[in-house]
Amino acid sequence: MPSTSEVYTPKPITEIASKLDLESDEFSSYGPLMGKIRTQVLERLAEKPDGKLILVTAISPTSAGEGKTTVTVGLAQTLFNMGLNALSCTREPSLGPVFGIKGGATGGGKATLEPSLEINLHFTGDFHAITSAHNLLAAMLDNHLHQGNALSIDPRRVTWRRTIDMNDRALRNIVLGLGGRSEGVPRESGFDITPASEIMAILCLSSDLADLKERLGRIVVGETFERKPVTAADLNAHTAMTILLREAIHPNLVQNMAGDPAIVHGGPFGNIAHGCNSIIATRVGLKLADYVVTEAGFGTDLGAEKFFNIKCRRAGLRPDAVVLVATVRALKLHGGVRPADLEIENTAALEAGLANLQKHIENIRKFGLDVVVALNRFPSDTANDMRTVSEFCASEGVPVAETDVFAGGIAGGRALAKAVLGLLETERENRFALLYPDDMPLKDKIATIAREIYGATKVSYAPAANRTLRQLQRSAHKRLPICMAKTQSSFSDNPRLLGRPEGFSITVREVKLAAGAGFVIPLTGDIMTLPGLPAVPAADGMTIDDAGNVSGLT
Repeated sequence: MPSTSEVYTPKPITEIASKLDLESDEFSSYGPLMGKIRTQVLERLAEKPDGKLILVTAISPTSAGEGKTTVTVGLAQTLFNMGLNALSCTREPSLGPVFGIKGGATGGGKATLEPSLEINLHFTGDFHAITSAHNLLAAMLDNHLHQGNALSIDPRRVTWRRTIDMNDRALRNIVLGLGGRSEGVPRESGFDITPASEIMAILCLSSDLADLKERLGRIVVGETFERKPVTAADLNAHTAMTILLREAIHPNLVQNMAGDPAIVHGGPFGNIAHGCNSIIATRVGLKLADYVVTEAGFGTDLGAEKFFNIKCRRAGLRPDAVVLVATVRALKLHGGVRPADLEIENTAALEAGLANLQKHIENIRKFGLDVVVALNRFPSDTANDMRTVSEFCASEGVPVAETDVFAGGIAGGRALAKAVLGLLETERENRFALLYPDDMPLKDKIATIAREIYGATKVSYAPAANRTLRQLQRSAHKRLPICMAKTQSSFSDNPRLLGRPEGFSITVREVKLAAGAGFVIPLTGDIMTLPGLPAVPAADGMTIDDAGNVSGLT
């Protein structure tokens, strides 16, 4: 594939901004190709009706690739080309996966966000601001311990770790404060990746700067010797943290390869966080556009479930339609084909893999929503392959559209756009409903997700997880939603169980409270909050010439 610079020259961001209903003080440039939309636009457009909200999710991800972000970008630019006021609203990439296993995360081919290199690297500094705010709180906490510990914080019960936006397994568990009395209080700690930081979740779930500051103050960093919680507000850290985030709260404006506006903001992972872009960005998009195409991390069992049960619950959003991305290649993997044999037609394996697609369709319907399957086409897919999937979707009563926005751009997205519009234009009441109520006990919320969304028959708890849940159930936090941390590769907590496993149990080994973000995190399986690099990182294949031109990243 040619580099994006060979097929598209980005337009000045001021020209892109002029396509939106923005006043001069509601937009600021970050260089010639990027900008920020100021949140005050929401005040001016408060009475304007919201546009239609379209969620893009996917089947269980595989090494074959599904192309969810590419479809998100391609669908939005196709709708815009059809004369409709449409925007994509996606997350910011994390440097960890960019240099680790995934590479760039701005779409692909003719459905790429630009400037892709800058977006994939430091962008407008949002991730750095979140990392700095997180580590400022960590530094103020350790300084408090060193300077006399007036709050009587128990160093053994400090839960606030540090963060870094890089895959570095050596930092998962560390010892702090070594080197003598002047170097601080020795204790065990560790690092999480920035997308797993509670501050990332808080930024993405805040409604404005005041709400951001209040939520930052609620962060629980540990306990006193009397087992009372200690918060960021107790350390008087939340004001300085808010100052670091005062620019990061504003959504970022970029463009797609059709020269149309696109919003990119926030970046929580879907397997260890809630996997959605910011509420502010989505609300801005819904005021500026008639159609907003957003995405949630990984499949319906992770990002989509959290989009509905956490983000929509918090923001009062009611999505209008869902696009479910699938590929023949991924379905064959779920049907038992080896990765080396994906180019070979195998109808039996494809039919077996359709069980995974079926479960994802069922999951979307549990929220009362209509779905279109976007069958993202690869060159090796045969007519028989496409017919097999299409006939299955017809038997499920679900429209399906062959999609090739990677190679075909707008032309490759027209069938999907027409199918989505067909759903939106059908006169029906919005039947969107959450999966569980606020007042359901925490364990019942976990069991409901495991049973209804994963298909599990049982949830088991480690003793420590049970203790934490009992404590939370006796507190005001019992009404919080659940943010499951689970492998993205399977409906179960075992990444090797592909397809649609049955009769399995989910094991919760630990439970964490994110009081500022406003959810409870059960950790399942061996999911890590700081990934490691693979044997051959994506960084190995990147180059930069003497003029600063980069290849191998996007």
